[in-house]
Amino acid sequence: MSYTTELIAPRPAPVMPPKPPTASRLIGYAGLALWALLALSLAYMMVSNWDTDKFVKYGPRYLSGLWVTATLVFASIFFGAVLSMPIAFARMSKNRVLNAISYAYVYVFRGTPLLAQIYLIYYGLGSFRPQIEALGLWWFFREAWYCALLSMTMNTAAYQAEILRGAIQSVPNGQIEGAKSLGLSRFVTFWKIILPQALIVALRPYGNEIVLMIKGSAVVAVVTVLDLMGQTRYTFSRTFDYQAYLWAAVFYLSIVETMRHVWAALEARLTRHLKR
Repeated sequence: MSYTTELIAPRPAPVMPPKPPTASRLIGYAGLALWALLALSLAYMMVSNWDTDKFVKYGPRYLSGLWVTATLVFASIFFGAVLSMPIAFARMSKNRVLNAISYAYVYVFRGTPLLAQIYLIYYGLGSFRPQIEALGLWWFFREAWYCALLSMTMNTAAYQAEILRGAIQSVPNGQIEGAKSLGLSRFVTFWKIILPQALIVALRPYGNEIVLMIKGSAVVAVVTVLDLMGQTRYTFSRTFDYQAYLWAAVFYLSIVETMRHVWAALEARLTRHLKR
């Protein structure tokens, strides 16, 4: 009978031979170089054409538009989340009437452009001014900001309802059966077992929806809301300088990138127990 008395000393991993260059890799490197060159060119133009007078005059307008954009987006996301819950429950309901109404709502608001919805609410409902005044709601529909908030809320509610519905239905039935075996009520089962798991699944789609709403909010400028894009249009109409839109793009990119990192940190925090 033989046995080992010494262990083999640890050795470094073998050196991987360099991969030969391929056509797709060369094309990728060329594309990255082109994008880097374009970014450097834009940065150079912004620095070389810097106008302090324009910055002092129109800079506060950009900050004001940025605040309007942020409040509009996050208010619509909040109210849309509240509205999406009954819509999602109606979509999962066995009641044919509730299911049909919620399906029609989601179908219409997901299948039509946000711009068309804003036009229909701002200009379309304005043609019913006498009826709206009789209801005492004209103070709401005469303001472009409120109309933009309503249209964005109804739009994102349709998307969030589908996100929530898909996340809830992704929870295994075994979780519900286990809760029933413990004698838990349906209310406790939903709020303590199903919903926490569903929200973890929905985290990334919710983040994507917020990013899409940030970029989509630019269309509210067409109904005279002076958000970031509205202030940009005003600045361009006074200066005819293309850099007005370039700075707007930088602001939007900064918002989206900040939101992406915040959401990634939140997701990492809430899913830390799932890491292996």
